[in-house]
Amino acid sequence: MTRCDVSRLAPVVAVLAVFLVGCTTTMANVEKSKMQQSKTTESPVAPVAKQVEHPMTMHGHLRNDPYYWMRDDQRKNEEVLAHLAKENEYTAAILAHTEKLQSTIFEEIKNRIKKDDSTVPYLKDGYWYYRRFEKGKEYAFVCRKKLELTAPEEIILDINAEATGKDYYSSAGLRISPDTKLLAFGEDTLSRRIYTLRFRNLETGKDLADRIEGTAGNSVWAADNKTLFYVKRDEKTLRAYQLYRHSLGTPASKDVLVYEEKDDTFHISIDVSKSKKYLLLSSDSTLVSEVRTLPADTPDAEFRVFLPREKEHEYEVDHANGLFYVRTNWQARNFRLMSTALDDTDDKGKWKDVIPAAAETFLADFDLFKDYLVVNERRDGLKGIRIIPWGEPKNAYAVDFGEELYNANLGYNPQLDSKVLRYGYSSMVTPHSVFDFQLETRKRELKKQDEVLGGYDAKNYLQRRIEIKARDGESVHVSLVFHKDLDRSKPQPVYLYGYGAYGHSMDPYFSHSRISLLDRKMIFAMAHIRGGQERGRRWYDEGRLQKKMNTFTDFIDVAKALVDKGFTSADKLVASGGSAGGLLVGAVANMAPEAFKVVVANVPFVDVLTTMLDESIPLTTFEYDEWGNPNEKAAYHYILSYSPYDQVEAKDYPHILVLTGLHDSQVQYWEPAKWVAKLRQLKTDKNRLLFKVNMEAGHGGASGRFRRFKELALEYAFIFDILDIR
Repeated sequence: MTRCDVSRLAPVVAVLAVFLVGCTTTMANVEKSKMQQSKTTESPVAPVAKQVEHPMTMHGHLRNDPYYWMRDDQRKNEEVLAHLAKENEYTAAILAHTEKLQSTIFEEIKNRIKKDDSTVPYLKDGYWYYRRFEKGKEYAFVCRKKLELTAPEEIILDINAEATGKDYYSSAGLRISPDTKLLAFGEDTLSRRIYTLRFRNLETGKDLADRIEGTAGNSVWAADNKTLFYVKRDEKTLRAYQLYRHSLGTPASKDVLVYEEKDDTFHISIDVSKSKKYLLLSSDSTLVSEVRTLPADTPDAEFRVFLPREKEHEYEVDHANGLFYVRTNWQARNFRLMSTALDDTDDKGKWKDVIPAAAETFLADFDLFKDYLVVNERRDGLKGIRIIPWGEPKNAYAVDFGEELYNANLGYNPQLDSKVLRYGYSSMVTPHSVFDFQLETRKRELKKQDEVLGGYDAKNYLQRRIEIKARDGESVHVSLVFHKDLDRSKPQPVYLYGYGAYGHSMDPYFSHSRISLLDRKMIFAMAHIRGGQERGRRWYDEGRLQKKMNTFTDFIDVAKALVDKGFTSADKLVASGGSAGGLLVGAVANMAPEAFKVVVANVPFVDVLTTMLDESIPLTTFEYDEWGNPNEKAAYHYILSYSPYDQVEAKDYPHILVLTGLHDSQVQYWEPAKWVAKLRQLKTDKNRLLFKVNMEAGHGGASGRFRRFKELALEYAFIFDILDIR
């Protein structure tokens, strides 16, 4: 778990985080007239947080944090909650005149999504599994059919029923026992990503008495159908650090602690191999991995270390066809695939190359079949799929997608002996599609393409990729999508999104919600800045630790290049990012506020230095290799140089909108709350600074299929209002 937010990274990206700025009691006359349409006769007054001296000294350097008092780990401090409520009231008052626009946008987005939809079924252990949605329901029904798709439907989990009466509900880690008779699943009702494991007899439909609290939602069954291994979180730091063994029918208090990760820079996870013969326990930090294996049919035995952890060695393991396969960066910066027998796992010298290291190709993922090896490889910023018949590397071939920009990922392929590869595909103009690819005949079948209601036609939109030169001469890719009727003869509004952290690559993907931008003749741009792995491992290494500043300067240089190339102008440019991307836009707002009209920061990681000095805060310890350990003097001062909260100054800032969730488990709510308070204290402009706190949600925003789009509609309305877009 990192501060990366896949779910929030999405509506604009598939939800990928976003949110903007605004503040002030006095605005330009046009904005005053808009405000006067609200129910109050006087302009709303922005909340002013009290200041309490809180000196902190490290390495001989003194910092004062007058808003430190806003931190409340229990989320029960009445003064803090009252302040957050005032922020919400202020935001609602300032945006009251946009309520109709918000409603319009929300309905636009919701009405593009098919209400009675379903996923493409996949076959596993004699059952076809799928999820389906019904009109008027926020959550899915998890279903299966035995042997044939024409068989009667069996609903194994009605998430709507489970979520009834709850402000927030999330299910995770659904695991079917090997004999297909039992279901284990986790549920979170607070959005802290701490799950209670529950169990259901699928033959009777009755829940078992077994309940396990405080888990990460991650579990696997042993081959005996009665033993389950699960991961527990530390209640305070939320680190996944303990593996327990549970026997059905016994109380959780009797569960056996199998492994505890003592190094607090690591977290653990549990999975099962493709062959189903081994359980795989992984311990991971940012730059180091260690895997333990256990035969699935001997649950009472001890896990065996596959290869002891080594400095800066990352590896992952799977098993099939009698061998272990290892994706490793040992003597391979961009990773390679190797194989080994069980007896040789701890001797890398005996491992054999399956896919050798390549300087220009990044090995992103792999999947194992009886007769084929399939790999996801990234070249020149784009991720493709290559098929390799076992023992016939010369007959390898790549899947042709036929578009300039695209996003292709290996799908869920649980059957080892299958001759069909399932993969997912989309582009910035092509809705998410699921294909079945015949590995022998090379024929592909479109199983489903997400239906976009409302008359969407991909031919009405254009996608492009451009390269810009960063200040140090490095080339940075930018993916663009816009309406074909856009007037390119003059600058147009641009929504510029970036992330740039953890090696997470931002691929060109489709978004239903983004159409609301494009149809209003706004360009959506994605900056593939350093800190991701779009251009291989080097791209990541050049955007972390003592080179983190490259992430911010790349984004600023992209913004300025879009202006220089005539796409936009500074007074039409929106910067958006979420989580670690919120750190990005917070940093660039300090470094180059004149480059942007609007900044949107969603669940932003903005108090970097204080957080990275506090080992009790979730994610801190195992992110030292990402940001640096500020207990070391050099790392302390480098983080200080860009930490958005620490670098707020008395100067003009863009319009800013900030969104967060009270129960956020990855970026604590007090980070954006403090940042907003300090901005209000110091900024010299009259632009809007608005802060919206979802009091029921966490890092991923509201639960449910449609409710999350209300916050996105608020964000879009804020942007459109500032840029005078209707």
